[in-house]
Amino acid sequence: MARYFDVHPVDPQRRAIGQVVEIVRAGGLIAYPTDSCFALGCQIGDREGLERIREIRHLDDRHHFTLVCRDFAQLGQFVQVSNTVFRTIKAATPGSYTFILPATKEVPRRLLHAKKKTVGVRIPQHVVAQALLAELGEPLLSSTLLLPDEPEPLTQGWEIKERLDNALDAVLDSGDCGIEPTTVVDYSGPEPEIVRRGAGDPSRFE
Repeated sequence: MARYFDVHPVDPQRRAIGQVVEIVRAGGLIAYPTDSCFALGCQIGDREGLERIREIRHLDDRHHFTLVCRDFAQLGQFVQVSNTVFRTIKAATPGSYTFILPATKEVPRRLLHAKKKTVGVRIPQHVVAQALLAELGEPLLSSTLLLPDEPEPLTQGWEIKERLDNALDAVLDSGDCGIEPTTVVDYSGPEPEIVRRGAGDPSRFE
């Protein structure tokens, strides 16, 4: 059964955040809020956690997983960013965007897109997500909590706990965080390509 943590959306309780991070470090899979919608998260090197996310969401090896980072210093360790792309991304973050970029050798191969050798990265603008990342000290390997054959992500922590109780180790809830996933922009080619239009304004990349 998943442990349920109800935290304040503006001033999350440090003890609860610390307990969730302990679960992640012990190999746990969590559901947590972001500035777009709830996400599934585990440690970067957690092979079992990765497979559990694939199982919950029915994902294949063409799916881009996302490294949810605390800041640009962290993001720069895991993806290759040119000066031009850096300026564009920096102007749009933190926010509801995911950027697909060539991965560095710091990223485990099993996280990469099978053909492109790319990975998604993002910096959320959400107090609870940021508190979690600060305490963890590294990015969370993440994927939107969108269940197979359902048009919209789950938005209520209690419902996530109810429906995925045996598939997760913890649910971190701070109230409603929206139903729209991030806008996804692929920077792995010569020109940026908007792969998914979502919560972030895509016009700046067109």
